Amino acid sequence: MIAGTMRAGIVAVSLITIVAAAAPVIGPYEPSRQFADLAFAPPMVPHVLDDEGRWQRPFVYPLHLVDRLEHKFAQDRSTRVALQWFTSGRLVTTPDAAGPWLLFGADPLGRDVFSRVLRGARMSLGVALVATLLALGLGAFAGAIAGFTGGAWDTGLMRVSDFVLVLPVIYVVLVLRAAMPLVLTTSQVFWTMAAVLGLAGWPFPAKGVRAVVAVEKRKEYAEAAHALGAGWVRILLRHLLPASRSFLAVQGTLLLPSFILAEATLSYVGFGFAEPTPSWGVMLHEAAEVGTLADAPWLLAPAAAIVACVLSLHLLSARSATSRAGSQLTSIESVI
Repeated sequence: MIAGTMRAGIVAVSLITIVAAAAPVIGPYEPSRQFADLAFAPPMVPHVLDDEGRWQRPFVYPLHLVDRLEHKFAQDRSTRVALQWFTSGRLVTTPDAAGPWLLFGADPLGRDVFSRVLRGARMSLGVALVATLLALGLGAFAGAIAGFTGGAWDTGLMRVSDFVLVLPVIYVVLVLRAAMPLVLTTSQVFWTMAAVLGLAGWPFPAKGVRAVVAVEKRKEYAEAAHALGAGWVRILLRHLLPASRSFLAVQGTLLLPSFILAEATLSYVGFGFAEPTPSWGVMLHEAAEVGTLADAPWLLAPAAAIVACVLSLHLLSARSATSRAGSQLTSIESVI
């Protein structure tokens, strides 16, 4: 059962990665493109059967605005718009003259929610991934130095990590981001958020790596390498740090979903990406400004995407992943 759970997590994470990487091709439209008279348009589900029960190529019924004030739409059942495949560099779309195909509906500005969710995945997941790699890199470096050298370096680095750990992370991130200029380019916002999140998350892997290195350096193979004249850098890189790979892998699957939620929170409160950049946090902020989501539940599509990503990553870090680092975690508890 555990192996099946991990396989499901691997498949889900792989699918999410492929979809995010191919977002410009899978999304039928540019995320900033607006369609007049289609604000708050409902999702347009593809059909393969017409009203007479006959099989057709995949098609959609176009939408017509019935009530502009209440944002009511009706399908034109007399017209079928066939979906076009591999046209204009897109996986699937519709002819411009026939109107758009809005799989997840439209937002208050008439933009395709599906295309924006896909492009938002590149922003939100990109920030979380870079922040995770930064936190793991800094944590592995600090933990390795502390565990190998001991003494004052060990005490100093661990006290710094303890100080960061006792702080409420999300508030620290908000303060750090608020201390920076509010007006930044999209690229600057991306790297700033990744750096801030990475700096807030490095103590978690650092303490574990420190414990692993402190235990492993006393074992025979490390002492043999030292006796043969290997320098401390070589011993760390070739012998001790590889012993912490399983622990770092587990930490990565725990940090990544946390950073996904952190990016969404920062963008939601106005300290992350901003309009017109599509990110899941920005889209949730726009959805919150709608009077009632009961009339446009498709605006919560980015929330569903966040839940799917977090769930997939937690499936990936199932108990079988933790069991690979079981002996190391026992040692960590004894050292910490």
